[in-house]
Amino acid sequence: MSTTHSEEPVYDLAQLGHAELLTPVYEDSLRFFVDVYGLDLVAEEGGSAYLRGWGDTELTTLKLTPAARAGLGHVGWRAVSAQALDRRVAALREAGLDGDWIDGDVGHGKAFRFRAPSGQLMEIYYESEKYRPTGEKRPYLPNQPQAEIHRGVGAQRIDHLNILAPDVPETRDVMARALGFKLREYLVPPGQGEVGAWMSLMNKAHDLAITRESAPTSGRLHHLAYAVENREDVLRAADTFSQLGRPIEFGPAKHSRTQGFFLYVIEPGGNRIEVFSGGIHIYAPDWEAVRWTTEAGGRSTAWGLDVPPSFHAHATPVLD
Repeated sequence: MSTTHSEEPVYDLAQLGHAELLTPVYEDSLRFFVDVYGLDLVAEEGGSAYLRGWGDTELTTLKLTPAARAGLGHVGWRAVSAQALDRRVAALREAGLDGDWIDGDVGHGKAFRFRAPSGQLMEIYYESEKYRPTGEKRPYLPNQPQAEIHRGVGAQRIDHLNILAPDVPETRDVMARALGFKLREYLVPPGQGEVGAWMSLMNKAHDLAITRESAPTSGRLHHLAYAVENREDVLRAADTFSQLGRPIEFGPAKHSRTQGFFLYVIEPGGNRIEVFSGGIHIYAPDWEAVRWTTEAGGRSTAWGLDVPPSFHAHATPVLD
């Protein structure tokens, strides 16, 4: 028997709470997320739309904002308590990532905003408004957030996002030390540095993926993912996208890393959106991060499906 000694894990952040996407074609993007992707519109305030999946417990998990270019407005991570929030703010400042407090937004209270080493605007918060279903959205089982009323793809809940970073190890190290993200898997192709890292807060395969930025820039988004219940829902999403005229970029297929079943499309504003199901669950407290190489079975997909060039070339904002 051997025991691995490591730093005490931090469990002060609970989940990916919400993300804000920017779009140059607001009305088209809103129709996509409601009618095609299947989110519910909660409110429109201050020029932005606030949406949620039918399985989200929070009032809203997606903020959609008109802008000159597509991209990530910000991403919000929810703490497990008010005390945990204060601890993580102190840890961020100790790591050199100072920021500012904001009063809050639709669905959540005060938040501490900062910019990650990779350039994306992030915030951490605790106070959050729960979704309270009424009428036909009341579930017949009280442990469900709402009735399963599907529209379009029927995206269930926010799951993860993938950001681009000029320096993957630096970004993941700060996210681990300051916020408690745990490294689950990482990719180091032969003769290269680290090009990808998959991290989670609790026991999911990942809440955050970090991919190397190949362009001389920072702060870009690769994709945002909502989960559905099973593989059949991903396959049904492929039919739905095709029937409704939204081209599929990549999938359906199975990821090697995370083991999730996936499908990618580009929404009308230009942001990449994933339909995701499954993924490994991690219960061991001393999980050893899995190192992937292209020579160690680290194919881009578990069953060998080739990756389209756009998957590596496209991110938002699109560079001139």
